[in-house]
Amino acid sequence: MNYDIPGAAVRSVPVRAGRSITLTALGDGANASVLIIGADRLDRLNIPDTLKSQMTARIRAGLVLMSDRGLALATVVASTLDWHDCLTGLIPDRLLLVELAKHGFSTADLHGCINFFSKVAISDDSRASLTIVPNHAQAGDAVTLRAEQDLLVFISTAPHPLSNHPASPGVALSDHPAAAGGALSHQPAAAGVAVRIKPADEPDELELREEAVRALELTRGLMA
Repeated sequence: MNYDIPGAAVRSVPVRAGRSITLTALGDGANASVLIIGADRLDRLNIPDTLKSQMTARIRAGLVLMSDRGLALATVVASTLDWHDCLTGLIPDRLLLVELAKHGFSTADLHGCINFFSKVAISDDSRASLTIVPNHAQAGDAVTLRAEQDLLVFISTAPHPLSNHPASPGVALSDHPAAAGGALSHQPAAAGVAVRIKPADEPDELELREEAVRALELTRGLMA
């Protein structure tokens, strides 16, 4: 299953356990803000636990994305970039809220997200605030997640919250390009993101921390 999501648009996609979802930047400077919720609605992405348990401040290949119950939602099995931002949140655009509402969710369900293809760094100002790294991603950069349980994934190609650009390149999902939830009316069109969902390949040996292995074992035990 392949789709294209244009820039400044939103789409939700179900991903069954054992399948992979690959996001590919369709233009330089793309951003894909992603929310992940378990299909049973009991689990949702917990950024603090994901980072704390794996001693990191970024999302990269070899990390397990954990839920607020300590279960594994997905594993980042491949990425052409070694840094995806997960510290700065997302723009809660109207289209994202509409997409959430289609599934019975609301603003209360806007949990921590991952901004795939974006990187932030500490600026030189006196407050040591965060700033976005320009054009961290180039067209063709990609990241692949393996679903460890049935998931509902929300993908927004709105600009990164720290970006000065009015719109960002999008992501690809190519079966139904018109069904991406529409583009934001107040933002110009931009490149998007490509999304590909397929059965996961045989997993490579990833160097996982003990906490990540434990989350995977617990999740697979519950899914068995």
